[in-house]
Amino acid sequence: MKVFRTSIFFVVLLLIWEGLAHANIWDQTLIPPPEAVAGFLWSGIRDHSLTSATVITMRRVLIGYAISIVAGIPLGILLARVSFFDDTMGALVTGLQALPSMCWIPFALIWFGFTDAAILFVVVMGSLVSIAVSVRDGVANLPPTYLRAARTLGTKPLAMITAVLLPASLPALLTGAKLGWAYAWRALMAGELLSASQGLGFQLTLGRDNADMSQVIGVMLIIVLIGLGTDFLVFGTLERLVRKRFGLAHN
Repeated sequence: MKVFRTSIFFVVLLLIWEGLAHANIWDQTLIPPPEAVAGFLWSGIRDHSLTSATVITMRRVLIGYAISIVAGIPLGILLARVSFFDDTMGALVTGLQALPSMCWIPFALIWFGFTDAAILFVVVMGSLVSIAVSVRDGVANLPPTYLRAARTLGTKPLAMITAVLLPASLPALLTGAKLGWAYAWRALMAGELLSASQGLGFQLTLGRDNADMSQVIGVMLIIVLIGLGTDFLVFGTLERLVRKRFGLAHN
């Protein structure tokens, strides 16, 4: 039923778009019809310009996101478990979370120039802090009885993290991972729009420079589809597994 409702909704949106494009209210260079956007997408697939741009963009975001996960989870646990670090480094992390990813672009360009390293830096800085804050909050809000019971059973420090803290914090970890992905994706698009010579963000820049709204809308559709696919196939699956583990799944 959910898939049916979602499909109907997008079909209606498509029909509205088609109607507006052919109503001659605006010039079709400003609102191209769906068939013009489909033509651009098909052309980009045939000449591999869009497929290669998508692969480059996905490679960048996956590398940056992996770095953020590997660094953000231990950092969040450290902030939650050691008050000295939370009072010092935690204040810095919280402050950086309020800093938009765009602010890191001039910094990255001065340090790394117009390279992939600059874009990866922006992605990591945009994603890592949100993951660390979510993990810190999830671990810090665990019921104290979990830790007391683990200590009573003689659980060693490393096992306390791997067998108690992380499994009990799975909902918060997943929320942090999902937020981190969203911030990483947005940071990547900002970096590619301003400094990249390849990728989907660069394709958007080309569309803007050429005043080609078919290209702009087509690339935006690809970005939206990647976001929907990631949310449904990856995070949606993980959320269902976590809800089932904690007895929160609906029958």
